Amino acid sequence: MLTQRLVASDESREPLTAIDRQNIDLIRQFYGERAGKRATAWRHLLHQLTNTHTATRSDKKSVSESTQLDGINRFFNQLQFIDDDKLWGKKDYWATPNEFIGVGGGDCEDFSIAKYFSLLSLGVDDEKLRLVYVKALTLNQFHMVVAYYPHPAAVPLLLDNLDGEIKPATERLDLLPIYSFNGSQLWLMKQKGQGQLAGDAAKLSAWNDVRLRNNEQELRRPAINLDE
Repeated sequence: MLTQRLVASDESREPLTAIDRQNIDLIRQFYGERAGKRATAWRHLLHQLTNTHTATRSDKKSVSESTQLDGINRFFNQLQFIDDDKLWGKKDYWATPNEFIGVGGGDCEDFSIAKYFSLLSLGVDDEKLRLVYVKALTLNQFHMVVAYYPHPAAVPLLLDNLDGEIKPATERLDLLPIYSFNGSQLWLMKQKGQGQLAGDAAKLSAWNDVRLRNNEQELRRPAINLDE
């Protein structure tokens, strides 16, 4: 069972904060007990991977960004892939991380958005992250991944639900980049890894909508229940 795997993957058992419990309760009350267990595993993982407690806990080691990338990528890749039209009854719906965890599945945008926001919450600089819209050549369909830039001129590492191994963009010949964005900027992709700055990310209406709903912790019910 998916929920059991998610809970079993949690090894940290760091104490949860009042904000954590509020988030878990919100998801549990709206989506049910299994959703609450997924949310609990998620919040524990964030504590396990965060560096905020290291200053006062001498027994804790600093967590590298590569460890954070791997932990977040592995966690969310356990969730179920399902198309928006089946799950939400819409052709294209970008779910918030709370909704993705709550329903237990989603499409490539949902995987990527949840990874992006989780990495931000761990303290990874937004300038190192981009959501990249690509064409998956093998599948002949559009797709989304998360790109992580260790430094501005680096070839990014890609976090993907199609290929669970984090790889440099130059090794993903099956992906053709089209455009990318983060919390502030939008780029048109001209080559693997880099791109031409095309303006403000606010041009993307779907991105504006999911950020607003995420900030307001708005939840919506799916067309089907994946936990039944």
